[in-house]
Amino acid sequence: MFWYKQPPRNGLKLVATITAWLQSSYEEGYSEAKFDISRDNNDYSVMTIKSVTSNDAAMYFCAASDR
Repeated sequence: MFWYKQPPRNGLKLVATITAWLQSSYEEGYSEAKFDISRDNNDYSVMTIKSVTSNDAAMYFCAASDR
């Protein structure tokens, strides 16, 4: 699963990924301290944004891949 952030008037930015084996990785500038992601199964994932500020204002998207 892939989690993306799209700030207003900007393109998508990859925040983090989580594998089927529940291993997560974060892109530069993003961390688990701010963006907590979990995955219950192959179809369901949740990202929680901690200590939300105005800099977090964006659309967030989740995408899945079977590869």
